[in-house]
Amino acid sequence: MSAPVASIVVSPGRVGLDDLARVLAGAPVVLDPSFWPRVDAASAIVASAARGNDPVYGINTGFGKLASKRIAADQTALLQRNLIVSHCCGVGPVTPEPIVRLMMALKIISLGRGASGVRREVIELLQAMLARGICPLVPQQGSVGASGDLAPLAHMTAAMIGEGQACVGGKTMPAREALAAAGLAPLTLGPKEGLALINGTQFSTAYAITGLLRAHNLLTTSLVTGALSVDAAMASTAPFRPEIQALRGHAGQIAVASALTALIDGSDIRQSHLEGDERVQDPYCLRCQPQVAGAALDLLVQAAGVLTREANAVTDNPLVLVETGEIISGGNFHAEPVAFAADQMALAISETGAISERRIATLVDPALNFGLPPFLTPEPGINSGFMIAEVTAAALYAENKQRAAPCSIDSTPTSANQEDHVSMAAHAARRLSDMADNLAAILGIELLVAAQGIQLRLPHLTSPALAAVIALLREEVPALGADRYMAGDIARASALVEAGALPAAASAVLTQNPFPMLA
Repeated sequence: MSAPVASIVVSPGRVGLDDLARVLAGAPVVLDPSFWPRVDAASAIVASAARGNDPVYGINTGFGKLASKRIAADQTALLQRNLIVSHCCGVGPVTPEPIVRLMMALKIISLGRGASGVRREVIELLQAMLARGICPLVPQQGSVGASGDLAPLAHMTAAMIGEGQACVGGKTMPAREALAAAGLAPLTLGPKEGLALINGTQFSTAYAITGLLRAHNLLTTSLVTGALSVDAAMASTAPFRPEIQALRGHAGQIAVASALTALIDGSDIRQSHLEGDERVQDPYCLRCQPQVAGAALDLLVQAAGVLTREANAVTDNPLVLVETGEIISGGNFHAEPVAFAADQMALAISETGAISERRIATLVDPALNFGLPPFLTPEPGINSGFMIAEVTAAALYAENKQRAAPCSIDSTPTSANQEDHVSMAAHAARRLSDMADNLAAILGIELLVAAQGIQLRLPHLTSPALAAVIALLREEVPALGADRYMAGDIARASALVEAGALPAAASAVLTQNPFPMLA
């Protein structure tokens, strides 16, 4: 039996991406105790408003277009319950458990800022559910990212009040049973608490952060496969010189060129054609890697800043200003920053795959690969080699290109025109998962192709860093001789890519980690 994972103590406003990555890996979350007094103070302000005569949105009124409807004090609990069950309108596949857990953690962080007016019992129940492995079943579809991720967050909240379903240890059961089995009681929502739980961008942000972490891993891996392709094609490393990058000045470009240089350093293949090579310039897919991958890195770094701020933000409505005792309606639930960040990441993922696919195509084409056999098979004709692996990469790249179209510009009015501009952040972020799957497979194919090309350059050897990567691959996939069933090779190579194994193998033989970070 594995040991329990240590909880992360979160201080809202100061939570970083490393913390959130640990949540995705299974770590529970608890609120920094120093934040409880502010949570209690905001809750007391809401309780006072609920006892008063003045209408306050979401506390003693209806919601959205029904905000003008006054609700009696003795119906407050019913109002909040009805809000949750009526908003459980999600459809489609179930959201993966790690993303639901991250969504719950993000809600703890947001409520923990002490501007939402919930009682500490609400936060404590979310903490207990994370600690005891109770994961609400949350359908993926139904949010337009406007007044928060209403439907997905309603499904999360439904489990807290004993409605809907939850998953515990891989088994799906009624949420009330899941709570009881863990020794927890369903929550009776107080004034504003249902609204605080379903207003917010935590569903979109959880998907976007997951996409960001995967995209960064894949981008750094693409530097390894790109370096392998440079050596396999016997391409020049002169375009990676720091003087060229400094004259343009983009941080991502400078970092990528530095990483490529470090990865190829010590290559005998590179030394073998420094003189007597009749080629003047290499194709852009090899030569312009710093400019393309660097621009993609810059987009990811910008998105990381946005999403880190969003992870620490209060995004429900209305908000409680503890210093003045006011309860003010605003629009922090609108997920436009998340939608923009997701659209940027989609561009980065798509272009990383686009240039990788071109490198694959270059290496299998005898007109471009500088002396390698067609499709990198020792006996072309009787064997097809990597012919259709390149076609698969092209198909995956085409899918990603179509998915990279911006979602954030596709607004449509909802809720009787009360919510007349929406962000579409939820599916902007959700599509990143499929795009990352495709990119991992493209890079897996490039790994296979480039490693084969380097082997065909014997007796000349690649660099120590790249040799370590090839050795890792050969533990899973042998070099290609006669044609064989290829799907398994691609799957195993893609798994190495997804696991981040290539940068790790290269870094292990270098004196310094050359790979750029998100922050």
